[in-house]
Amino acid sequence: MRIGALAALAGGAWPQVATAAPGDPVEIGGGATLDPILAARLQHESVDQAGMPEDAEALTLRGRAGAELAIDGFSILAEAEGTLALTGDYNDTLPGNGVEPFPVVADPENVELNRLQVSYMQDGTGVTIGRQRIILDNARFVGNVGWRQNEQTFDAVRGQAKIGPFALDATYSISQRTVFGGDSPNEHFDGALVLLNGGIDLPAVDGKAFAYLIDYDTRIAFSSQTYGILARADIPLGPVKLNASASYARQSDYGANPVSYDADYIAAQLGVGVFGFNLAASYEELGSDGGVAAFQTPLATLHAFNGWADMFTTTPPNGLRDYSFTVGRAFGVPFLPGLKAGLTYHKFESDFAGLDYGSEWDASAGFQLGRVGLLAKYANYQADEFAVDTEKFWLQAEISF
Repeated sequence: MRIGALAALAGGAWPQVATAAPGDPVEIGGGATLDPILAARLQHESVDQAGMPEDAEALTLRGRAGAELAIDGFSILAEAEGTLALTGDYNDTLPGNGVEPFPVVADPENVELNRLQVSYMQDGTGVTIGRQRIILDNARFVGNVGWRQNEQTFDAVRGQAKIGPFALDATYSISQRTVFGGDSPNEHFDGALVLLNGGIDLPAVDGKAFAYLIDYDTRIAFSSQTYGILARADIPLGPVKLNASASYARQSDYGANPVSYDADYIAAQLGVGVFGFNLAASYEELGSDGGVAAFQTPLATLHAFNGWADMFTTTPPNGLRDYSFTVGRAFGVPFLPGLKAGLTYHKFESDFAGLDYGSEWDASAGFQLGRVGLLAKYANYQADEFAVDTEKFWLQAEISF
């Protein structure tokens, strides 16, 4: 298969995205600054999926343009986003395209107002009102779905407070603006979304507690209430540095959800840096309530979890257990500055009913050439008792100012 041949270009699980830092704001007088936003990303995605008559070949170009005007802690930001399909041999998820012979690549053509927000912020404390990007912790529960060309944002009021080592974050959102674009019936999901997050940051360890209450108007099967905790620690042991994280959450039905259920979330990771390599072993469980319903994270950056083939963006009713091991390394190659590469193996099984879902290999390699970040990624899902064999490959170039 052609995708398999291209996979030799891919490295490992570091990094997922490679970008250049934007330029500094411009002084315009009176203490005011103007920070232009200009970015472009060219991305090619190939998908070979068992049972589909054709492979998908998507070449898309995303552009963002806008600016942020700031003075004395107050700011207003406006940003437009557009995605252009340079090839059309893929299922972009939009209705009206007829029967698609291609696998899904969820990057439809789109032009939208990505962000429009007003904020006041001083030393990490303030409020933001409007359409905005929200990423909480590692984006496992709330994120911007940054891998897709059309970004996920929220129409919301968000308050943040920083008091010494303590941080508080509270959001009330009336609309989740999805990656599917303005021509999709799933462009947005309205409702009452309450996102609460608070924690303490200490030199060796930090902890968080969170509550996410999702009450959709129409997507009621995903309405839920989730309460949890998260802890991370860095442990130096001579020349070796250990890093560990653990999280637990409990989810149940909420709002108009017609299904009554309770399910647990458990995650743990232990990593070590040794001889220039980063090694990590991870376990993640999205539990099931007897096969009736499973733990869901509908606001998350799902691509970053449970394999890049995206087979588990909706948790199966029997739940999911993901055992993974990652090895990564940064390389000092003069003509490939910032080169990082990695490899991850996943083993998937159900939380209920003892099903062996399958396994997956993920690999990536990325480096920086001036302001241009270059990235290659590869995913190979081998199905057993869930879904079908799926192979994906990406090439990406991104620049921002």
